[in-house]
Amino acid sequence: MIRVIAGSRRSIPLKTLDGMATRPTQDRIKETLFNVIQMEVPGSNFLDLYAGSGQIGIEALSRGALSATLVDSKKQAIAIINENLEKTRFIDDAKVYCREAIDFVRSYSGKKFDIIHMDPPYALGEERTCLSAIKEADILNDNGLVIIEAVRENDIENHIPDGYDIEKVKIYKTNKHIFLRKA
Repeated sequence: MIRVIAGSRRSIPLKTLDGMATRPTQDRIKETLFNVIQMEVPGSNFLDLYAGSGQIGIEALSRGALSATLVDSKKQAIAIINENLEKTRFIDDAKVYCREAIDFVRSYSGKKFDIIHMDPPYALGEERTCLSAIKEADILNDNGLVIIEAVRENDIENHIPDGYDIEKVKIYKTNKHIFLRKA
C-alpha cells in the first residue's frame, strides 16, 4: 500500500494499478526524495511525467505545491490518478493528461514548471530524449529542477544533455534519483 507521507493529506492511502507495471515509488524512497526538495515544493508548479498512480504529484500538492500536472500514457493509470485526486480532494489543483510524456512536453504551451519529476519505464531509456525535449520546449523555469528516477545501473548522469547541471545523485538499493538544475 502506498500513502501520502506528509503535509495536508498525510496518511491518506492511495490506489495503484495491479501488478508492478507502474513500479510505485516506495514510501521510504518517496520520503527521501521530498526531504531533498522540501524547501522548493511549497508554491511550486510541479510536473510529474510517467505519473503512474499520481502519488508523486499528489505528495507535492500535500506538501504545498501550487499545482501539479500529471501525465501518463495508460488509460488505466489515468483512471487511478483521478480516483486518487478525488480521494485526496486535489482534483481542482491538478491537471491530468493521457499522453506519451515526450509528446506532452513537445506540445505543452502553458505556464512553466518549477519542478519536473520523471520516472520512465526503465526499459524505455527515454531519459535523455525527454531531457532534451524539456530544454527545447523551454517548459522549466530558470533555476528549475528536474528529478529523474532510474534503475541504479543506468548511467544517465554520465550522459546529461547540455543545459543541466547535476546537483545531487541519491542512490538506493535498486534505483536512484538524479537531481538536475537548469543551467
